[in-house]
Amino acid sequence: MTTPRKLHIKSYGCQMNVYDAQRMVDTLAPEGFVETANAEDADLVILNTCHIREKASEKVYSELGRLRVAKEEAAQNGREMRIAVAGCVAQAEGQEIIRRAPAVDVVVGPQSYHHLPQLLKRAKEQGRALETEFPVEDKFGFLPDPKPAAIRARGISSFVTVQEGCDKFCTFCVVPYTRGAEVSRPVARIIDDVMRLADNGVREITLIGQNVNAYHGDGPDGKTWPLGKLLHRLAEIPGIVRLRYSTSHPRDVDDSLISAHRDLAELMPFVHLPVQSGSDRILAAMNRKHTADDYRRIIDRFRDVRQDIAFSSDFIVGFPGETEEEFAATLALVMQIGYAGAYSFKYSPRPGTPAADMQETVSAAEMDERLVRLQELIDAQQSAFNKAMIGNTVDVLFERAARNPGQIVGRTAYLQPAHVFASPDIIGQVLPVRIDSLERYSLLGELATPTPRPASPHPHMTTGA
Repeated sequence: MTTPRKLHIKSYGCQMNVYDAQRMVDTLAPEGFVETANAEDADLVILNTCHIREKASEKVYSELGRLRVAKEEAAQNGREMRIAVAGCVAQAEGQEIIRRAPAVDVVVGPQSYHHLPQLLKRAKEQGRALETEFPVEDKFGFLPDPKPAAIRARGISSFVTVQEGCDKFCTFCVVPYTRGAEVSRPVARIIDDVMRLADNGVREITLIGQNVNAYHGDGPDGKTWPLGKLLHRLAEIPGIVRLRYSTSHPRDVDDSLISAHRDLAELMPFVHLPVQSGSDRILAAMNRKHTADDYRRIIDRFRDVRQDIAFSSDFIVGFPGETEEEFAATLALVMQIGYAGAYSFKYSPRPGTPAADMQETVSAAEMDERLVRLQELIDAQQSAFNKAMIGNTVDVLFERAARNPGQIVGRTAYLQPAHVFASPDIIGQVLPVRIDSLERYSLLGELATPTPRPASPHPHMTTGA
């Protein structure tokens, strides 16, 4: 019997990288690799990198320095460790990685990770580091079927990529240069993925893409399907009780997506819709191609069809040339919309992007001060949203045992963790929970006795007595 080889993957950044890491595991499983949490014990270490945040490359090179030492120690003990760098930093800086980090065996961009077995074999045969030579057009090429055991190990919720790449070219963003142009997977392949996941115990699917609502995949009827139509089809798959999608762009919200939120109880009423700024001048400088009022009208369209819908967003403070008045417009937008949560960051230039050449910089002190003010406002809104759950009964999809003995944790429709004392038998079920208290960002409650509910297409939350 062949001894399994150990695989360790460290992922940085976005949900897409989490999904890509899972598919790398699936791709390498037929080669005899099993996951390990300890990089030092691994036969193959993969750094799955992200190029969005500041100093992303430096973090990768720092980690590679530590792995070089681990690789040398493994060799001294008669064991071979191999190192691969995948993801967006690999795509952007492949030759530089090979030059600066000779311990690396393979460099593979996000479009080509499914060729890892061949690349690893060739690198070993040739005795040198290899950078992927496969074309970008191959990004949705053949992927082996995931093994059921690997899928089950991921739990009740799973990501499925439906779209990759970006054609928007926001001036601050490197994604179009590292992930390439927008490409959508065929509907039939997505359905196959989701059916296989459902057969292996997955109950919640999150569709992901750089601009997921730009999805325009080839349908089985010979027509191009938008995201809304795809969601309708996926809602029909037995076993799938919840659907989500992320991340969206305001320009790509269409009637089919609004209708899906109106019609599908399986589609959760929680939308991540980045706006970045509340200033029209800054939005234009970012090349966002929407105004603050455009964004407000889109929010209104969602709320018109789904009164219990909530939103999260992304914000950048201190974009080149941002004035205090323009930052105030962002605060005003946040006050008007009211968010259940949001991600906010100080602007940092990405090499090769148009914004990196803009000269009107905002001082570090101003950015720090603005970020604090924005985050205090967002935190207050999130806290109020969470506190509003106390005394209500909400549906929770239970995912796993919690850290505290006897507790099971799941998530509400709005991704809030909810803890109850109950049997592990409830894992995988959606059950009503009466929320009694809030501990930081987690809801604490008790399983409610199921009672007949009034007929409603969206029975996600009922008001407590």
